[in-house]
Amino acid sequence: MTTTYDCTSDDERAKGLEHAQRAISEKKCVVFPTDTVYGIAADAFSPQAVTMLLVSKGRSRTMPPPVLIPRINALDGLATDVSPDARKLAEAFWPGGLTLILHAQPSLEWDLGETKGTVALRMPDDEIAQELLTLTGPLAVSSANRTGHAPGQTAAAAREQLADSVEVYLEGGFRPQEGQNAVPSTIVDATGPHLRVVRNGAVSLEQLREHVPGVLGLGEIPMAEEEPVDTVPTDASPAVEAPVAEDPSAAPVQPPAPGSSAVEPSAAAIQAPARDTES
Repeated sequence: MTTTYDCTSDDERAKGLEHAQRAISEKKCVVFPTDTVYGIAADAFSPQAVTMLLVSKGRSRTMPPPVLIPRINALDGLATDVSPDARKLAEAFWPGGLTLILHAQPSLEWDLGETKGTVALRMPDDEIAQELLTLTGPLAVSSANRTGHAPGQTAAAAREQLADSVEVYLEGGFRPQEGQNAVPSTIVDATGPHLRVVRNGAVSLEQLREHVPGVLGLGEIPMAEEEPVDTVPTDASPAVEAPVAEDPSAAPVQPPAPGSSAVEPSAAAIQAPARDTES
């Protein structure tokens, strides 16, 4: 039976966390507050539970949910080939509103959807979320709403959308604070040679670059390194073949400002693995 617990009360909070832990072990879904918005969660290692989460939201396997973790040292247990720059961002912004897309540990037996061998990880900065994750371990989590609707900022608002598809609702008040807009986490793809923002959110690009200056913003691509070109001496003999002229029909390329990244229309073709776009 679906139950809501008022987690502003210590007794209710303890009962709610106990019930939520039991529900997760039974492959059911729970709703709880995070530092960004309310989330709907399921056992990350149960394909059945993840399927229930996706069905509750009205979402397909093509948009796999991220995984929330209780501690930063869980990073290496769930992901592999974590670059030093990705680790810097995790250390700087976890717990907090940053999600990192990483290569998943190949030995893990889970099925989050069509992840292409990746996993999106985040450590939330919320006491109730941390307590639940400590009890349950990593959870597959998405924003607590039906796909296409506004994320729930209270458990009551989430229940209006998700109803009896969720076993336990943990009510902790507004997330973020009342009167503020619900802002999802910033998502950074760390699976390639350059860290790349694939969704803007709670952590700004400027904040990211304070720790890793080379992070690419949404739609940016790295500058291509120019090939060295041999110069022709001024006193060269006429017999020396001149360099081939550039195509006159090509549009001139304006050099970017120092320290910037080139932005091209083709950047949209560089896709990170498909991800939950709401949590």
